Amino acid sequence: MSLLNRDTSQSLFYSEEELALVDTQKIPEHVAIVMDGNRRWAKKQGLSIDKGHWQGAEQLDVVVRAAADLGIKTLTVFSFSTENWKRPKYEVALLMKLLERYLISKKEDLVREGVRLHTIGNIERLPKGVKKILQETIETTRQGEKINLVLALNYGGRDEIRRAFLKMGKACTDGVLRWDDVTEETIASFLDTAQWNDPELFIRPSGEFRVSNFLNWQISYSEMVVTDVLWPEFSPQDLLNAVVCYQKRERRYGG
Repeated sequence: MSLLNRDTSQSLFYSEEELALVDTQKIPEHVAIVMDGNRRWAKKQGLSIDKGHWQGAEQLDVVVRAAADLGIKTLTVFSFSTENWKRPKYEVALLMKLLERYLISKKEDLVREGVRLHTIGNIERLPKGVKKILQETIETTRQGEKINLVLALNYGGRDEIRRAFLKMGKACTDGVLRWDDVTEETIASFLDTAQWNDPELFIRPSGEFRVSNFLNWQISYSEMVVTDVLWPEFSPQDLLNAVVCYQKRERRYGG
């Protein structure tokens, strides 16, 4: 049950006045967020990069619970891109270690909060230890029904489309599919996100007006909200403001 359907006095995140701003009939079912600004936040605070990334991970925990309380059913977050391998080796190793640490420390919390974990991206390139704890957490949270948390790991929008076409090509070779029958819906069914609807709302923290190769196909008609807030400081109120902004728009789907 979402926060909007229960006594708001029990809310950990929102006041009755804040919730009064929200149209409960127009809550986006799927929200995508680029978790950007960890390094800039750390530099701003005079902290090491690892502290910035860990604070970003802690903030994800808060935002997931706030999203569930608002009635959002799927939250997809850009966690590690195919381009992130170009960063210094020590930072890549740090990010992998932090991911493993996050999953181990939050697994019971995810179960208790009704969060079901999923991943998109080419997971095979990740370290064995990370893949192991990922699979364990996915299995452990399989019964979660409150919200889907989708981690985009070793993910790139172009790479996802490339992999989708490879799978379609194999389906055609195997006689399961004919190229002449391929539609936009066919392509979507071969993407990593096939089991969910496309995001209605795309949130970009840190003031960047770009999509950064994230969900290139899926956000074609998403409403974008850009905020100057760096991800480690992105609050439930920032999420609420983005939802309210989304609800004030008229979605035209290119028309």
